[in-house]
Amino acid sequence: MPADPLNSTSRRAVEVRRSTRRRRTVSAYREGDRTVVLLPARMTADEEARWVGVMLDKLAAQESRRMLDDSDLARRAAALSEQYLDGHARPASVRWVTNQNTRWGSCTPAEGSIRLSHRLQGMPEYVIDYVLLHELSHLLVPGHGPRFWRLLEAYPRTERARGYLEGVAAAERLPHQPVAGEDPAPVPEEGPDSVTGEGPGRS
Repeated sequence: MPADPLNSTSRRAVEVRRSTRRRRTVSAYREGDRTVVLLPARMTADEEARWVGVMLDKLAAQESRRMLDDSDLARRAAALSEQYLDGHARPASVRWVTNQNTRWGSCTPAEGSIRLSHRLQGMPEYVIDYVLLHELSHLLVPGHGPRFWRLLEAYPRTERARGYLEGVAAAERLPHQPVAGEDPAPVPEEGPDSVTGEGPGRS
């Protein structure tokens, strides 16, 4: 999968460091131009792949909460349009709104306006980028026909972002019931650029 230059995570190399002293916790932080993920030494390769993905998403979500305001959205929309739509989609305004609880985004082609639900705030940047690109494409093509989806084919994380949003929507429809063996949700450590979580329980 090609790297997405608009995503800060994809620009950084990932270094995994294992420790025999680490039993359950998984941590990640930025170190210059790379991301360091700290894992228990006993983790399997599959567990490592899963937790690296989880921690990268957590860091990206943490950064998007800090950084993206309306002006950031407008800049990202312009960059996405240039990269994936040859600059043809040119919104007059892009902003967060708090009155969209059943849609992730919307646009009014006649006005050139794009609105993103505040519920996206704190989600990984690639998810926000996907919703932005989705609405930018609607400025060019109404509806969700084949021509519309062809515009989104160039974005390498379309399916991953759609899966993420579908998972969030499904979770919101049902009260959360913890299941046996469920991993606790990662909890931020102190400091702006570090996150931590609980890995598989092993003695």
